[in-house]
Amino acid sequence: MKKNLSVFLMIFGTLLLGTGCLAPKCEVNIDSINSGQPVGKQYIISPGDKNIPLDNLQFLEYAKYTHRALQMKGFAPATSPETADIAVYLYYAVSAPTEHQYQYSEPVYGQTGFSTSRMRTPVDHRGGQPTYVETTTYSPTYGVVGYTERTGTYVLFTRFISLNAFDMVEYRKSHNQKQVWKTEISSSDPSGDLRKAFPLMLMAALPYLGENTGSQLTVKIDDSDPRLQAFWNQPVPVYGK
Repeated sequence: MKKNLSVFLMIFGTLLLGTGCLAPKCEVNIDSINSGQPVGKQYIISPGDKNIPLDNLQFLEYAKYTHRALQMKGFAPATSPETADIAVYLYYAVSAPTEHQYQYSEPVYGQTGFSTSRMRTPVDHRGGQPTYVETTTYSPTYGVVGYTERTGTYVLFTRFISLNAFDMVEYRKSHNQKQVWKTEISSSDPSGDLRKAFPLMLMAALPYLGENTGSQLTVKIDDSDPRLQAFWNQPVPVYGK
């Protein structure tokens, strides 16, 4: 029974490692697009959901990480909305759980045969010549005798981060909302813990923030990535939390 459980856990773990984040490792999907037009680097950050206020604690935490990533990419925090080149709208969410099935073969253990051993035991020494009795012992042997097909299920949550940048210079002139770039980031795992995955997801997407990837990319990252140390040491501006 313990062997069967070990096989199941090994298969299940292999499946999950290919789905997204299992701390300290993370597999991240990134899709980024831009207008191709030059745009300034000074930014402000605002919630991407109109129902989230600027002083929302969860937004403040995620905005702090986003500030660090943008500055590592070469952007600079504006001192006020009036001096900002772009407004970056930060949206984040976790999907409802989705159930997935997979097939695997489970070994069946049973008797595969037997082994024999013989023993000669002296029973009589009369006449100077011992008399022996020979005993043969048959012992069963066990191992894998076949396989049975099983169906397993597991649950995944998908986490989303979206950074949507608009031209503030154009907005101040005409009040038109001109989109200049958008970077979408996602990953999946059984926990759905966005707080734990958020920094890793941003670091995986760092080279592509504000860029044009041409298609969705998949990037693997873990907590030994040297960029994470620089990320944690990056200062966070007081304005535009």
